[in-house]
Amino acid sequence: MESVFFITGSSRGIGKALAEAILAADEKNWVVGLSRTNSLEHERFVFVETDLSKEVSQVAVELFKQYQPKKKIVLVNNAGTLGQAAPMGKMDNAQLEQAFQVNISAAAVLMNEFIRAYAEGPAQPLILNISSGAGKYPVDGWSAYCASKAALDMLSEVAALEAQKKGNSLKVYSLAPGVVDTAMQGEIRNTSKEDFSRVEDFRKMKEEGILASPGQVANKILILLQQPERFEGVQQDVRHF
Repeated sequence: MESVFFITGSSRGIGKALAEAILAADEKNWVVGLSRTNSLEHERFVFVETDLSKEVSQVAVELFKQYQPKKKIVLVNNAGTLGQAAPMGKMDNAQLEQAFQVNISAAAVLMNEFIRAYAEGPAQPLILNISSGAGKYPVDGWSAYCASKAALDMLSEVAALEAQKKGNSLKVYSLAPGVVDTAMQGEIRNTSKEDFSRVEDFRKMKEEGILASPGQVANKILILLQQPERFEGVQQDVRHF
């Protein structure tokens, strides 16, 4: 087991496509998928049933004890949720809390335990957080999504700075995947204009075939995972590859 890739949200969309791309890229790659459900079967794929909307500390501690690869160890925090698309003052508090738990709290805990387990180990450690362009500018109706993705960008920046100061080999990236044809896009298109003023723009993108496929995005992400030395700076965007 030379290289191990932990991927959250591996059951569909970008997460599943990335897992498939990694497994196809090298017969020495293993993928550990963390998700509530599983739709991928492969001899080098391990499914860990995990609900990221709940406490994940113990899962993370136990998980990272099990794998000690020789070459590369990677954490991809891919799982994310749009949350309730609605203006502040109209949102359900439970859904608001859940969005932050999935998008930032779970990712932070997994990063913390991953760094504790692997930053000083023999395998090259790398963390890739799937962020969003929405973390860089305000979008009405998306307060939880915008804010949690902005937090994920800064969490990545801090982790990278700390690694640099410690002089270890950990690399950290926060990647905007562009507009991708996933289940989240379906949720966006079903939002009312009252709750999200730009909903028609997203419906047109689907109609006009502008959305990238999960497979296309996964192949670009694989370039970063395989050749991180080509990418300077923590925050990246697949549309610039």
